[in-house]
Amino acid sequence: MGITSHRHFLLWMAGSTSALALSSLAGCNNKITENSVKQIQNAGFSFNPINGPIPLESLGLKASQQQEKYRNYEVVDDLILPEGYQYQVIASWGDKVGDSRFGYNNDYLSFIPTGDDEGYLSVNFEYISAVPWVQTYEQVIGKSLPFTELQVALKDKSSGKNEVNAYALPDDEPIKAKIEKICAEALIDQGLGIISIRKTANGKWERTNSSSDRRISGISGLRDGRYLKATGPAVEIFQKKVGQGYIDNLGDRIIGSFGNCAGGTTPWGTVLSAEENFQVQVPETVYADGTSLDPSAKPFGFNKKSISGQGNIFGLAGNKYGWIVEVDPTNPNDYGTKHTWLGRYRHEAVGVRVEAGKPLAFYSGCDRKGGHIYKFISKDPVHDPNDKSNSQLLSQGMLYVAKFTADGTGRWIPLKPDTEIEPDLPSNIVGNIIRLPKGPLTTSNKQGEKRALPNSSEKKLPETSKNTDLLVTRDEQITKYKQIFKTLGDLYTGTPSEKQGAILVDAHYAANAVGGTCTARPEDTEIAPNGDLFITFTSGSSDEDGGPDAQIFKGPNSETPYEYGWVMRLKEDGNDLVANTFSWEIIATGGEPNTGGMGFANPDNLLIDSQGNVWMVTDISTGKLNNAVKSRTSYKEKPKTVSGIFGNNSIWYIPTSGEGALEPLLFGIGPMECEITGPCFTPQEDTMFVSVQHPGEINGIRNNQASETREYAIYTTTGQEFVQTRTVPIGSNWPSKNFDFPPKPAVVAIGKVSSK
Repeated sequence: MGITSHRHFLLWMAGSTSALALSSLAGCNNKITENSVKQIQNAGFSFNPINGPIPLESLGLKASQQQEKYRNYEVVDDLILPEGYQYQVIASWGDKVGDSRFGYNNDYLSFIPTGDDEGYLSVNFEYISAVPWVQTYEQVIGKSLPFTELQVALKDKSSGKNEVNAYALPDDEPIKAKIEKICAEALIDQGLGIISIRKTANGKWERTNSSSDRRISGISGLRDGRYLKATGPAVEIFQKKVGQGYIDNLGDRIIGSFGNCAGGTTPWGTVLSAEENFQVQVPETVYADGTSLDPSAKPFGFNKKSISGQGNIFGLAGNKYGWIVEVDPTNPNDYGTKHTWLGRYRHEAVGVRVEAGKPLAFYSGCDRKGGHIYKFISKDPVHDPNDKSNSQLLSQGMLYVAKFTADGTGRWIPLKPDTEIEPDLPSNIVGNIIRLPKGPLTTSNKQGEKRALPNSSEKKLPETSKNTDLLVTRDEQITKYKQIFKTLGDLYTGTPSEKQGAILVDAHYAANAVGGTCTARPEDTEIAPNGDLFITFTSGSSDEDGGPDAQIFKGPNSETPYEYGWVMRLKEDGNDLVANTFSWEIIATGGEPNTGGMGFANPDNLLIDSQGNVWMVTDISTGKLNNAVKSRTSYKEKPKTVSGIFGNNSIWYIPTSGEGALEPLLFGIGPMECEITGPCFTPQEDTMFVSVQHPGEINGIRNNQASETREYAIYTTTGQEFVQTRTVPIGSNWPSKNFDFPPKPAVVAIGKVSSK
């Protein structure tokens, strides 16, 4: 179906308010009692919207008034909130948590109440931002790391490439100890954290530092025995003694979790953490038997802008990362379980749908260009949604990938050995690229004769991009691929159960092979109380990984590629969570109001409050934030990406009823170079927790209150162009806001100014 206007979206939402009144509050506890519902409905986060960097329709200003109001704009290095609201820092990077510390780049949040105004806050730690992490590590953590010595030694050791296979270095090589020390600290700052908090009589939140406070880091188990566990078919792959690729000899034990981005919360009080960009630290692609590439395939790398391959020095097996991790915050001995039936890919969030008498349904997206939407259905039904034994249902079931068609319908394709091979055509994909599994070294025809797969030089198969996947750029290559491989089982090796495990390990590439629709970086997957699935797609551009289906993901005027994102509503046929078919509709589009957008760019996490109103945060890439836009055209007069006009990443509120309905309102603007993530309400909805991630990610510390003046070609909501002069701070001092202080990721509590 075509792109609809934001007015259509909000009118639809307004019509659904009654259905949404018992929202599960994504990222927070799903257990809402009848009494607490009455309190929530009487609560309210009412506010007057703040002023952003570009004109919005909600202002109600004429074009001339918009030009006057927005001709000058100042960006502020702070979390800006409406009048009458304030924020309180709950925890920031380096704070003590159990026997470890609060990690870096806090993301998804989940509040699990244990009483009135108290409970556990589960926090994801996604990755480290090299510039501010290296620059401020000693100042914040209180100890030094050999950054300078390593950079010099690495440049000499790697002939200027700034990377090395540290795993293969002899133990007496001096550079190896330096790499191990830095990688250990970097991985400690990733993973998950559980902290206990409560609200005091004066309305402030405080940490209570209970015995359950703990960290699950990127090296949990390496030195402390706190291994993560695993369930499902991929366990057979982990337990292999011999295989095509690398085996870590740990069996089903797993060292750590990293790349932890968004997540989900179950009705039984456990938290789901999504491992996203694990490919930065370990090899992603695998062999046909599901085993990993050797650690040398992702060497350790260190330069001024990034620290990658952190798993290399420790010999981490790549096939053990990229999963959904379940943790019970209330159990101090729980260090996480990876449920492999949910698939291995660059997970972003988890939408949880639970109904008594039916199987579990978990939805998730793969946040990459060309990534897919997936649904897991458990084998057995739920009896009591609040029973913690429901976690066992994640051990058996089936994973499906979504196939969208341009008429607004779709179906779920099972990722199992007998599913037919039917990849999408590159000509339908933005960027004309799709990657497919290479398959085993030999295959059989119908007569059972073995034949070697043709190599790329024979031009019978797509050219090999890596040892384990194939790069397809022409439709005729798909025809040849389908002649050789008939089912998913032809692409993987082993016993039937081992093949199923290998398919789940290689879920993204397997989904490409069976025709799962390539989408536009799916981020949040949010279930409304009526069963509808909301999906945010952040960006419709392409890269060497692939791109989205151009028939589905296009701008308000059918533009492809389209940078600014969408919100989709997916409805299972018959509202049945086990349905094989569904309908879908694009219900909101990012971009500028004068071209049909809603005034935001790159939607990310969603939160639906108890009254059916929608809260949303944005995810504009740090390198694009506040970039000057002096002209609206680029090479050969083509329209250019103008992400810089949208300013810093922000928090939006979309009312669905009452005064001010039908228009998005700006609730918050983040500090410099940050992303705001993980919005989460307390059950009473009088506090919103959010993560402020990577302030100062590119420029690090803001020194001497440095700033720049930049120019932007801005449009009014009706299309008149004018020039805006904008003052932009360089770097960040948030959250302290003291001159020349280090920027630190932190979790904050937002609420109304207390009168106490």
